Amino acid sequence: MKNTIEYKGYIGSVEFSEADGVFFGSVQGIRSLLSYEGTNAKELVADFHDVIDEYLNDCEREGKIPEQAYKGSLNVRFKRADTHRRAAIYAIAHNQSLNSFIEEAVEEKLARVE
Repeated sequence: MKNTIEYKGYIGSVEFSEADGVFFGSVQGIRSLLSYEGTNAKELVADFHDVIDEYLNDCEREGKIPEQAYKGSLNVRFKRADTHRRAAIYAIAHNQSLNSFIEEAVEEKLARVE
């Protein structure tokens, strides 16, 4: 079972509240708080789609650019400074930027799990 849903490039979480008997979630990767819910999977997906469509319509009406999740830029914080240092040394030794080394490492890891 997947714990995410996707619509128009937006990714939403999928959670379940046993106490309330509802599925719920929120749009991930943007600052705006967009949430949705449903008593079953079909209702959850429909509400998710409605929330995204409403958000996009509101942005258009207000002349605002909608937030875009996961634009390709992020700050990476290593738990250990030594990991940062070792990655930088590896990248330099292989004539590449630290960014390209990290991107390559992430791509390799993702290729193994897809």
